[in-house]
Amino acid sequence: MDGLIWILSLLDSMVRLAAPLFLAALAGFYSERAGVIALDLEGKMLAGAFAAAATAAVTGSAWLGLGAAVIAAMAMSLLHGFASITHRGDQVVSAVAINTIALGLTAVLANAWFGLGGRTPNLEAGARFGEITLPLAETLRPLPLLGPLYAEVISGHNILVYIAAVLAPLSAWIAYRSRFGLRLRAVGENPAAVDTAGISVPALRYQAVLISGFLCGIAGAYLSTAQGAGFQQNMTAGKGYLALAALILGKWRPLPTLAACLLFAFADALQTRLQGVAVPGIGEVPVQLIEALPYVLTVLLLAGFVGRAVPPKAVGTPYVKDR
Repeated sequence: MDGLIWILSLLDSMVRLAAPLFLAALAGFYSERAGVIALDLEGKMLAGAFAAAATAAVTGSAWLGLGAAVIAAMAMSLLHGFASITHRGDQVVSAVAINTIALGLTAVLANAWFGLGGRTPNLEAGARFGEITLPLAETLRPLPLLGPLYAEVISGHNILVYIAAVLAPLSAWIAYRSRFGLRLRAVGENPAAVDTAGISVPALRYQAVLISGFLCGIAGAYLSTAQGAGFQQNMTAGKGYLALAALILGKWRPLPTLAACLLFAFADALQTRLQGVAVPGIGEVPVQLIEALPYVLTVLLLAGFVGRAVPPKAVGTPYVKDR
């Protein structure tokens, strides 16, 4: 029984940790499928996390915090789009600049507004997204295996986790069954053909980066108002880059990307439980080595264990209309 509880706890943590990763990876999916490099996921998540926590701390509302996070992240997306779509600048340079701006600006503003050394005040329960108990969770709990699985792993998460779960099949449908999805994929593969069909390439790319900002805002709000209880300096800690790795591992498809995010989240959840545990014949493994487990797994998988991942052909290439 203890083993089952441990496994259920591990799976529960995996779901919680996978949600912001998948939201950010999905943001990268829309951006890169339209031909715009999404190296700025980290910065947009960080801006969203700060805006959500700061707004929630002042207003006491998690929903107003979520709205502020979405606006902040979309503003960063517009800045990236203005540099790389309108002015056809180097998309990598623009994305790195976004990350650098967000890292410095959030810390400076947090310190100036709250005077807590780059943090926001701890959020009260009403200013955070609370857990939701799904129908029949307690009623079905006594059932063997399926009851505890439903009650502990599926039920008991905040609303943003369930939004991320719904977005997985919805994004797959949008990408492969809708007109917008067809145009989105086409503009990332052959923008000249899209332009020839009378569709504005810059407009489509702006739509994609705005959707990317919207999703990054939700991911950032999750970190500071659902998973955490406030903003801390650089609290994303590389999650934007990990989300981009999951997108590459999923070969720019929503559902395989979700699987990659769950895998990375599983490794992250596992490493927290292995800290301080002695391995027979080896002894206690250094904490630093265990904490590196998700990133080592990322490198190993991207090194070729999953086959070749081919990005959209036009990603990172500014579109210049033929005269």
